[in-house]
Amino acid sequence: MPDRRATRTKGADRKRQLVDAAASLFVHRGYPQVSVADIARAAGVTAPTVYRHFDDKQSLLAAAVMSGVDHLEACTERALRGGDDAQALIEDVCALAVQRPQTASLWRWTSNYLTVEQNKQVALRTREVIGKWASALLAERPDLTEREAVQLAWAILSVSGSLTVHRTRMSSTRARDEIEKLIRRLLTLTPSAAPPIDAPPVISGMSRTRRDEILDAAASLWAERGYSEVGIDEIGRAVGIAGPSVYKHFPSKMAILVAIGHRSGARLEAGLMAAHSRSEDPAKILAALVDSYVTVITSTPDLSVSFNNSSVLAGQASAADLLDIQRRYVARWIDLLIQVDADLKRDQGAVAVHAALSIVNDAVRMRRGEKSPQFAARMAYLMKGVLAI
Repeated sequence: MPDRRATRTKGADRKRQLVDAAASLFVHRGYPQVSVADIARAAGVTAPTVYRHFDDKQSLLAAAVMSGVDHLEACTERALRGGDDAQALIEDVCALAVQRPQTASLWRWTSNYLTVEQNKQVALRTREVIGKWASALLAERPDLTEREAVQLAWAILSVSGSLTVHRTRMSSTRARDEIEKLIRRLLTLTPSAAPPIDAPPVISGMSRTRRDEILDAAASLWAERGYSEVGIDEIGRAVGIAGPSVYKHFPSKMAILVAIGHRSGARLEAGLMAAHSRSEDPAKILAALVDSYVTVITSTPDLSVSFNNSSVLAGQASAADLLDIQRRYVARWIDLLIQVDADLKRDQGAVAVHAALSIVNDAVRMRRGEKSPQFAARMAYLMKGVLAI
């Protein structure tokens, strides 16, 4: 007679294997670009095997996201079982950031593909985790307000998940040490002390064309619902024209996304030129770039849409120059940070820069506190704190 417990254990192990493979692929390649066959190959099984455990790709995504929340909850419970111990929490969060980096980032990248109920469940459980983190921070820093502690806790979550947004090669031990260093910098900050942001406002051209209207509508719709969920017809309706008329201005939906990326890139380039014109001090230039970046990403949806769809743009010949522009822009931040701290290695600089960018990128993507008048200033302050400038 077969051992039913052994069969159940084998089935549970297979499901975990599939969930882990799916989570990694979804984070690195983007949900729309991953098929069930891809997940099967990554897990070393056949597609029919996947369907024995999951109904479809979406159910795999939901399981992967929930698994990530499970790991966050387990990490939090383990670290705080003896009370509000911020130091123990930091150590466990940093270990999780290296061992399972997608835990802290998968939901933020894929929430548009979950159901309303699934998103509500993940949001509720994640907020409970953040609340526990905030309590631990308040025990460590009673001078903070509860709102400040929560804001720092969200920033810690962003930093801990930032290793998934770049491919810097670094040993697990060094990566963990770098993430811990950056999180400890966050713990010294007081968000209410954030000075006003020092960057010129984003200025649009005086004369607006139908092309501009299409780009604006597409960016707003994609920021709200995701690139794959909005078609040409909806973009046309948003500007008062028939869907096919959009093709008079852009040859494809992808061309619209590329144009949005170039428009946001031009704004960042303008900020880069302005920063260099104001100072020759690398720390001041980098601080100005932080202000410029935060101003651009909080003023229009263009930059967030472009960044969130980098996996869609990857492999597109028409987007090759755009991706190069983005890489060069980030590389300039890393160059400046290394000039500020001559002892810093390039891979360390890359980890720090991407961690800082993740703080505001995640907050904007999840619409977390962006309506607050102090939102931009606090984001810039947290980013500069992580970069130690």
